[in-house]
Amino acid sequence: MAEVATFATSDQLLVVIDPVARNMDGEAVRIAKDVLSAGAATKVCLPEGPEEFARMLARRGSRRPVVVGDDRALMRAVSLLHRRRELAGCALSVVPVGAALSLAGALGVPTGTVAAARAVLDGVERRLDLLVDDSDGVVLGALRIPSLPPTGSTETADGRPWLRTYHSLVRTLAPARPAQLPSGPGPARLRVEVDGVTLVDLDQPVEGISVSPRGSGTASVEVRPVSVGAEAAPLLARGRRVTVSGADFRYRADATEAGPVRRRTWTVWEGALGLVVPG
Repeated sequence: MAEVATFATSDQLLVVIDPVARNMDGEAVRIAKDVLSAGAATKVCLPEGPEEFARMLARRGSRRPVVVGDDRALMRAVSLLHRRRELAGCALSVVPVGAALSLAGALGVPTGTVAAARAVLDGVERRLDLLVDDSDGVVLGALRIPSLPPTGSTETADGRPWLRTYHSLVRTLAPARPAQLPSGPGPARLRVEVDGVTLVDLDQPVEGISVSPRGSGTASVEVRPVSVGAEAAPLLARGRRVTVSGADFRYRADATEAGPVRRRTWTVWEGALGLVVPG
């Protein structure tokens, strides 16, 4: 992770406020707008859905983009900019608002509204590695195989119309899946290759696999074999290119579930994301 540049309050900002954030915590959104508007020239956009979100981000011109929303809004913005091949020349900011903020926090963004908004104005751009798969999907933090359902969720749909919007937006992030899905995760027989070297093969069932960028253009890979009697030690490796293949598997990339697929390759793109964090 490299520090690239600081920013001046004379910068013009394009503030894109995710609709889930507006519905879930309008007070935090108002505070973010007030802090940003007091420190810089801002254009505030209020998209009603993913298509408008993408269109507004694409038409930002010379304005520096700021996303007000949760981890999924951050992921959506990064994915859009990546597909347009605009990440290299873009410093992205996020003010975390919503229920899922762990990814933004892990990347160094304050999860408090005021602190995050001030970092937009006075912070520094740091270049972060991304994992990019062979379908052009991106991973900011980590991916896990097999996909496990999120824990600790207390969301219900009762009396919460914003949740329907939330679920609709989440569905736009993941590829279409067949109607019949496995009932739950279990041991899998998968081949894992790191830079062309086989770390585990199909003859050894595994409980789980995790991959995450670790800086300097490499990813950290951990494979947890199925224990027979004594607990099996995890298999560890680092490399630039990771391929997983075998029986149909699903995976969770950050907060998004994808698959099933039979083969997927992730490659580290060094310094691909410029994210603004406190100096």
